[in-house]
Amino acid sequence: MPRPAPTHRAEAQTAGDAPHYQAVRQQTLALAAPLSEADCQAQSMPDASPAKWHLAHTTWFFETFILERFEPGFRPFDPAFRMLFNSYYQGVGEAYPRPQRGLITRPGLAEVKAYRAQVDGRMAALLAHGAPGADGELSKLLELGLQHEQQHQELLLTDLKHLLSCNPTNPVYHPPWPLATVAPQPLRWCAFDGGITEIGHAGEGFAFDNETPRHAVLLQPYALGSRLVTHGEWLAFIDNGGYADPRWWMAAGWDWVCGQRISAPLYWQQDGDPAQHGGWTHFTLHGRVPIDPHTPVVHISWFEADAYARWCAAQQGEPIRLPTEAEWEHAASSLGERWADGGNFLGSGALHPMPLARSGEGLQQLGGDVWEWTASPYTPYPGYRPWAGAVGEYNGKFMVNQMVLRGGSCATPREHIRSSYRNFFPTDARWQFMGVRLAKDV
Repeated sequence: MPRPAPTHRAEAQTAGDAPHYQAVRQQTLALAAPLSEADCQAQSMPDASPAKWHLAHTTWFFETFILERFEPGFRPFDPAFRMLFNSYYQGVGEAYPRPQRGLITRPGLAEVKAYRAQVDGRMAALLAHGAPGADGELSKLLELGLQHEQQHQELLLTDLKHLLSCNPTNPVYHPPWPLATVAPQPLRWCAFDGGITEIGHAGEGFAFDNETPRHAVLLQPYALGSRLVTHGEWLAFIDNGGYADPRWWMAAGWDWVCGQRISAPLYWQQDGDPAQHGGWTHFTLHGRVPIDPHTPVVHISWFEADAYARWCAAQQGEPIRLPTEAEWEHAASSLGERWADGGNFLGSGALHPMPLARSGEGLQQLGGDVWEWTASPYTPYPGYRPWAGAVGEYNGKFMVNQMVLRGGSCATPREHIRSSYRNFFPTDARWQFMGVRLAKDV
């Protein structure tokens, strides 16, 4: 029996990708559904983008990198969108300045949604018929585009949270969630042997280029905290003068604390009942609520995470620190595919870190809840090569002045994450769902 032609295989493969494409695209629209046009337009700071821009940029990605290349008779929805909704792909052309995205009042939200609908229709036709000569490139770019959109689903929520927090009426994006009353779980240390091991993506399935190549690393014996650091533990750091003592801070971190007058994690205010956790409340996507001492602390910078680890080391007289990313991945990999079981990922319920509701041995809360800061700078792995073409600007160009985070947060889609995933942000960033797990030498 003759083998089918390559174009037929490509058609079958891309047609099978269509349901996944539709599901991811619908999820983004669902996240934006509760928002007004004004909600979708505003930009609260240069690092954040309007929800409308996220809706348009993710669509721009499919139009620019897939339809322009593979669609017969390609014509853009609007030629002006090529510049308006480009983010940082210099190989594609000029990009509109990021800090001014909130000034793009036109096209309006209705036109952006029409743009999404039109591109989705064109993508459906392309996936149904395949692209002769694509030789697998269409499916690869499609998967990259969907992974990219899932990243922007998280960004849409975190950027929206920052925007809503600027409103003194403390608006609610999602109805409040019932926080179960739980007994505090003690922090245990999970020890791991040192030696030569391998980290980086291995096997089948999607991975970003910055997760490769898999390579050997030498680890000294270490231990990781069994769970994440909680709000209650962070409150003890504050009450002990942690933000006022330069001993715990890197020089740049101390300059940041003093210059920005930082005295607590982002979104904290001391405006509640003084008898309840010192009156501290924090803004969430469920509104402003009192600090829950058993939930993982969130929205802290690398400077804060590192200072807290140093403070803990002094309080406990142990060599406590932040984990390296190699230690984190080695520990997560020891659990195999179960490393993120039970994680509070996007869609699990609360858009907020949840308390550890069960006791048990071993590492917990590795996936979901918060991105975990590590002690590792974001640099290329040995032998790293960025992808070819404009998509090669996706990760490699940011490998300077950033630190690595691992694990995924309550705003991360579960299918988007894996134990080799490398997130990265500057040392002073904290509007993402960022938290901390402690490590120590053994």
